[in-house]
Amino acid sequence: MTEQERMKAGYLWFDDDENMAMQARTKGLIEKYNSLPPDANAERVALTKEIFGECGDSVWIVPPLKVAVGAYTTIGSGCYFNMGTTLIDDAAIHIGSGVLFGPNVTVCTTGHPISPNHRFEGMYSFPITIKDGAWIGANVVIMPGVTIGENSVIGAGSVVTKDIPANVVAFGTPCKVYREIDQHDEEYYFRDYRFDAQPKREEKPHLDFLES
Repeated sequence: MTEQERMKAGYLWFDDDENMAMQARTKGLIEKYNSLPPDANAERVALTKEIFGECGDSVWIVPPLKVAVGAYTTIGSGCYFNMGTTLIDDAAIHIGSGVLFGPNVTVCTTGHPISPNHRFEGMYSFPITIKDGAWIGANVVIMPGVTIGENSVIGAGSVVTKDIPANVVAFGTPCKVYREIDQHDEEYYFRDYRFDAQPKREEKPHLDFLES
């Protein structure tokens, strides 16, 4: 059994030549991605198709971006990730469509045994799933094996150690469900600021470079 096979089966594993080669390729692409001029939007969008195993249309990731393997991450369409995203995708990371990341979000599929007697026997990696429409706040850390349900909001600074259901607001360390998304959220976008009290815009801004 290879180290990659051990990892995918849920056993302890070590980096091997296959994994190191994938990481080396991705590091080169990420270096290029992060060093592009600020206005090289179309080139940056095109690079996302090379970095990730799958990447949908209208995906915008603000540099700097950090990715371990790349090939094990899939991203749906219409996503926006703010600066400082870190994806430790030794195992699969599945990100749905319409997902938002605040600044400095870390999604980490890998950990090490707690016992110091076993800590250097390898690492473990388990897939992470972030379903359609989820909003992940600034400085959130998502730990191995977690699933975040559709449309749920994870508050800034949370450490997500267990699954979060769909259509809820959750936050804290460890992250826990606070409430369901409800009718109040349909009427107010922030505190006492109502959607229907805003001036109407003539046309929604459009970013041509995000079109496939």
